[in-house]
Amino acid sequence: MAELRNCPNCGNFFNYIGVREVCVLCAQEEEKEYEEVYRFLRKRENRAATIERIIEVTGVKESLLHKWARTGRLQPALYPNLGFPCDKCGSLTSSGKLCKTCVTELKSDLNEYEAAQKFRDAVRQSDAKGYYKNRQDNRTKDL
Repeated sequence: MAELRNCPNCGNFFNYIGVREVCVLCAQEEEKEYEEVYRFLRKRENRAATIERIIEVTGVKESLLHKWARTGRLQPALYPNLGFPCDKCGSLTSSGKLCKTCVTELKSDLNEYEAAQKFRDAVRQSDAKGYYKNRQDNRTKDL
């Protein structure tokens, strides 16, 4: 079912059906800009161009370059200096939502948390066993 939305670029209303986030006119403009960027990057000498260089030559917004890299229209494997910002720190990455540094940091934090959780569980179990064991021993001695 279509949903009426405002285009974030021009402000016009359009029927959002889950395909594009912008109206038809802005989508056509984005497609023209994409073709211009793609034509620029197809040349062998431009494949290693930085995002700043691409913006300088084509005039395309940086957010569009990030969007195309994130969705796979411009593949960072083919263009090594392209990427999109990490959701945590903002440095450029070419896959996923987090850069390699943030993924490593997150894994380290998770491992620390799991180790601490195991330690807390072990302490709880040893306290519980010790309490009940002593309690049962005292009962048998009294009888």
